[in-house]
Amino acid sequence: MISKVILFPYYLTLKMRNRLYDKGIFKSYQFDVPVISIGNITAGGTGKTPTTELVVRLLKPQHKVAVLSRGYKRKTRGFRIVDTDATTREVGDEPLQIRKKYEDVIVAVDANRTRGITQLLSLPQEIRPEVIVLDDAFQHRKVRPLKNILLIDYNRPLFRDNLLPIGRLRDLPEQIRRADAIIITKSPEHLDEWERDIIKKANRINDDCPCFFARIKYCPIEPIFAELGDKRYIYSKEVGLFTGIANVKPLMMHLSDIYEQITHISYRDHHEFTRSNIRDIEYFARCNPQSLLLTTEKDAQRLVSNRHLTPELKKRLFYIPIETEFLTGEESYHFRNFITGSIPSEQVSSSTLF
Repeated sequence: MISKVILFPYYLTLKMRNRLYDKGIFKSYQFDVPVISIGNITAGGTGKTPTTELVVRLLKPQHKVAVLSRGYKRKTRGFRIVDTDATTREVGDEPLQIRKKYEDVIVAVDANRTRGITQLLSLPQEIRPEVIVLDDAFQHRKVRPLKNILLIDYNRPLFRDNLLPIGRLRDLPEQIRRADAIIITKSPEHLDEWERDIIKKANRINDDCPCFFARIKYCPIEPIFAELGDKRYIYSKEVGLFTGIANVKPLMMHLSDIYEQITHISYRDHHEFTRSNIRDIEYFARCNPQSLLLTTEKDAQRLVSNRHLTPELKKRLFYIPIETEFLTGEESYHFRNFITGSIPSEQVSSSTLF
């Protein structure tokens, strides 16, 4: 009862905001260039970045693709094209990660997604995107995307959670109705139809909405500093893991199957590593000379330009890339068709107000 009283003002604000968009009182823009939105209702940790990368990989063989992100935690403002030599303070860690992995894809940041899309469509014809992927934009209703993809963590059903700050929901779970497709992320590797139905019912997913189940695929460990990394550390039985992500449990479970001893140093999500943090990592390295020093791909972006790292420490710093992978080949096939089949062959750069 107390929680309902505390949450009521936030609930009412969200309810009114969504109703005003539904009624057309708050205006939405639909662009003639296809826009694919990827987002969630739960705060943090549903796998938006690897799913965005998956969509990019599906689209870029046939189309000029751009990714537009807010650039969370960056210190700059406004619209900005992400360069490979940018820093996380300038553009944010996730946009920088995507830009470095896909150098033939334009990545930009702008908290105002409508303005950001307009800026992208004003680029010269030879680099102007034919498709724009919006990262973390399910709640950004000022843009009406061609496809709205909602991500839900397998372990956190929407209708068993509460709104912030008591729970992890940043929007009303009823907004699931706006999704054109749903991906249940971080699923176990094997699910039968009965288990899938339970998850769909727990999230109140309609039968007419495509629903895909995906897991985290952990890729081979890589050195953060390719020219310095000593890959012998990868074969150690001990690992010092330091992370600044929302949910580290899946990674810990994966590593526990590989390493005999794991020491975890945890920081808040999108944490900027300070001189004191680096000293703590150095101290651990001295006390554990055989241990692999491991972090996430997202955290690695914030370490590349960290001026407090010594050459000796750089030799031992590694990261583990991840990808979104569907549980079955059939799901992968249908999702590919869902994405690529919706893109027209020719695009016109303009917008329509609704």
